[in-house]
Amino acid sequence: MSYTFRRAYVPEYMKVPVLFVTLLATFAVPDLMLHESGLLAVTVMGLVIANADLPSFDELRRFKEHATILLVSGVFILLAASMDFASLGQLTWRAGLFVALVILVARPVTVLVALIGTKLPRNEKLLIAFTGPRGVVLVAVAGLFGERLAAAGVEGAGVIGPLAFVLVLVTVVLHGFTLAPFARALGLASTGKPGVLILGGSRFTTSLAEALKREEIPVLIADPNHARLVRPRAANVPVFYGDILGEAAEDSLEILSYDTLIAASDNDAYNTLVATDFGSEYGRENVWQLARVKEGKARHSLPTQLGGRPFGLGKTFGDLDTLMQSGWRVSVTTLSEDYDFETWKADRKGALLLGRLKEDGTFRRLLSEDADILFPLRAEAEIDALPEEQRESARAALKRRMTEAREAASRARVAAGARLVALVPPEATTPTAPEIETVKTVEKPTAARANAAKTAAKAPPKPA
Repeated sequence: MSYTFRRAYVPEYMKVPVLFVTLLATFAVPDLMLHESGLLAVTVMGLVIANADLPSFDELRRFKEHATILLVSGVFILLAASMDFASLGQLTWRAGLFVALVILVARPVTVLVALIGTKLPRNEKLLIAFTGPRGVVLVAVAGLFGERLAAAGVEGAGVIGPLAFVLVLVTVVLHGFTLAPFARALGLASTGKPGVLILGGSRFTTSLAEALKREEIPVLIADPNHARLVRPRAANVPVFYGDILGEAAEDSLEILSYDTLIAASDNDAYNTLVATDFGSEYGRENVWQLARVKEGKARHSLPTQLGGRPFGLGKTFGDLDTLMQSGWRVSVTTLSEDYDFETWKADRKGALLLGRLKEDGTFRRLLSEDADILFPLRAEAEIDALPEEQRESARAALKRRMTEAREAASRARVAAGARLVALVPPEATTPTAPEIETVKTVEKPTAARANAAKTAAKAPPKPA
């Protein structure tokens, strides 16, 4: 199988069907020769295929995961439906003692012995040893052998099936409710805020990472170009040098401690590749990407299955880098009852609202329909810039988007307490704008404060 897949003897669209049929044959043929040997055969086959480093392995693994969910769920339903609950009455106090010994003695001792010589920390070994819900294989095998042993006249064989059912039920419920507290007690659970993984080191990503870091949100900038990491390193931002898709990243990074990816490197193709790959890990709604050059042209458009969701309000890497060289920067502002969104817009004319921070620290981008509703003059100006024959349809589309329900939802996202992440121009830097590093909640600017700001701006700089 590995030989034929690697040399492309099997067409790409046929690999999953061929693998599935071969799997069934690998189970059936040995089982005809020696009963119950089929399970061992397919287990060995799985070990070989998983370590064969096949180019199509991700697609095969995805099919396996889907099939596992469907088949295991179905088997559980069938086994539970075939269980005679009257047989549970055969169980005595010995059944409870047996379940306790399996959970507290048999499972921990087996795992700890198997992990002797490994480099796993002690707490990780304990977590593995004391958490292991029994599953469908146990119930299926116990039911099969219980019936055969009972038919052979073995005393007490009839309770094997009910005993296995009780063991599965207890372990699933027990470990399902105690896994998280147990992991936290051992110091193995992530208790911090969800982080943001940024692809590409640049002026813009460094400024964005600094703003998020000041909000105590975990952030990491990854780039395969060592020179591009000089700026974020100088800003004391955590970095990863290497390909985020490589094995080195899998071995050295806790990828799952981040729940958001922003692909913002200078390479549009690489951004698309990384965003597509991480879509299955983080979910498509949490993977974002800067606009590609020539993205709006039909010849350069990509299907929706590729890349991430748009980030940066249509700005490309070059556009953002030009703004950053002109003095723009990323800031985070906390709104209040006194300093509302309209005041923020007045203080930061021309600012690009990138997203907002939720109460739990999760970073959420600004949706395109939110931008149209919150910045109506800007949306109208973009329509006026279109060719005349496209303006009517564009206005109709904008009107459809600006329904009452969406407008209410958009306004709720910038209510009091919201933290706005925006790219602001240099002229927007005023004492009335509450900056993340100094002010969290401020009052509306007064005339006295505005005059004081103008006086300070005109004062000559003090000598060093």
